[in-house]
Amino acid sequence: MENQIESTENNQLIALVTGANQGVGNEIAKALAAKGYRVYVGSRKLENGEKAAAEIGPDAHAIELDVTKQGTIDAAIKRIGAESGRLDLLVNNAGIAHAGKPGRTVEEVMASGRAVSVSLDEVRTVWETNVFGVIAVTQAALPLLRKSAAARIVNVSSGLGSLTWISDPACWARENFGIVYAASKTALNAVTLAFALELEKENIKVNATSPGYTATALNNFQGTDSLEVGSREPVRVALETDGPTGSFTGPDGPLPW
Repeated sequence: MENQIESTENNQLIALVTGANQGVGNEIAKALAAKGYRVYVGSRKLENGEKAAAEIGPDAHAIELDVTKQGTIDAAIKRIGAESGRLDLLVNNAGIAHAGKPGRTVEEVMASGRAVSVSLDEVRTVWETNVFGVIAVTQAALPLLRKSAAARIVNVSSGLGSLTWISDPACWARENFGIVYAASKTALNAVTLAFALELEKENIKVNATSPGYTATALNNFQGTDSLEVGSREPVRVALETDGPTGSFTGPDGPLPW
């Protein structure tokens, strides 16, 4: 499969990472650039993306992309098509944990996400990015992905989205499950499988991966793993051109759906 990629018109592989101006997405973009990819660093604010791209190096290119705004999605894909002609890898990394007051602890965020009292507005806001945004970007990117010899889509999920885990009384995830963030990752896993089943016949691979509990702005930097550790599995899946499709993995291997 790798030989197929090398025989394409432009030998440099092309990747788009959403939400790549910080956190795990930024680490993924760095790793891809280090492997010789031309990486489009998706960022809601172009200036943040430009700063991140400058720090990564000449193979990183900032691109304005808000996954909740179709206009920016379409413009980003149009630009990638004009400049690079195709897309080999899409990493749907952009995500938000909540839509409430910033700086809250993880415990406060979880308390506000309980099913019995959660704000529907907050659910809609988070799902708009974590679920509908992934569908929108993936659909828009498909024409360019279809031009690749070995296209892959990687959706950055979370172990908290595992229904197997949260239905197990002995599992840590059960107490941390809520309708806002965790359930959005359950929905994202379903979206991942839907695309994987649909695109398998076209040899486009679609997988979900969890970085683990990484210290990022997503959890007010309360995570226990470093960004470098947290990005390891998403990077491995992203770089795997001959891997499976329809899989869900984390830092310690396969995860149950």
